[in-house]
Amino acid sequence: MHFKLKSVMRKFLPILPAIIVLTGMILPGCEDHPKNNHEILDDGTGKLVINITDEPFPLDMIESATVTVVKVDIRDADLALTDTVNPFVVLMEDTVLTYNLVELRNGVTAKMIEADIPSGDYDLIRLYITEASLAVKEGGNYIMKIPSGSQTGVKVFIKPSIPVSGKTITELLLDFSLEQSFVLKGNDKTAAGIKGFNFKPVIRAVNNTTAGMIAGMVADILNGPIENASVWIEQDTLVTSALTDATGYYGMIGVPAGMYDIYATAENYDTVCITGIKVLAGNLFEQNFILTPVE
Repeated sequence: MHFKLKSVMRKFLPILPAIIVLTGMILPGCEDHPKNNHEILDDGTGKLVINITDEPFPLDMIESATVTVVKVDIRDADLALTDTVNPFVVLMEDTVLTYNLVELRNGVTAKMIEADIPSGDYDLIRLYITEASLAVKEGGNYIMKIPSGSQTGVKVFIKPSIPVSGKTITELLLDFSLEQSFVLKGNDKTAAGIKGFNFKPVIRAVNNTTAGMIAGMVADILNGPIENASVWIEQDTLVTSALTDATGYYGMIGVPAGMYDIYATAENYDTVCITGIKVLAGNLFEQNFILTPVE
């Protein structure tokens, strides 16, 4: 059987210089994919755009997962080596931004920040998160306060550091892992069994200049598209993952250029592994899967 990506994926353009992507509920604005855009700026400054995206949370009963950010700053790697100058540049403060991470999946992103900052190499971003919450279908809303989150910030290291200059718009992607960030207390089999969650944010920072995208469809050869199939890539360890939507489509953005093994599986289906796929910077790699039911 041969099946194709959604038409929007056929129009996928090379991913922009590096954007930060985080996931969100009340979105300042969503876009399917970053668009190429180069702009000459004044000498000594460069433009940094921060977006938000999500690595999926595999609980069907979750209605929303929100985080509230009140401040963001980023560290100049060279200034961090000195003791006389504050190495952090404030990107946003005195503003409350709330994002529903559940809405940001399969390549959907939300712009968080766009700011002109001094040229340099930046290796650490801090997100000052005051609150996180999960709404469980027919199970209530769980609110988690972050006592130190608004004071010291959640630290996300950028490896390798990301260069910002006056020649281009730089995009950095923040990929928020819901599954690892919201730690379940209780039994996830029923809403009544959930006793709450602990919030321990896990965020992957990616320079989109050197990143590509993997997308495709997962289907049963007899029954068609498979919803909520798990797809993930590894490079010695897990890099990122996705869940298919109702049409069987999945998408993983912010994949650094390189060689990967990719896996797909679903409940009551075997796991399929394809080794040695090559992701190129600014390009889409299409990989479809046909899964076989477990006998």
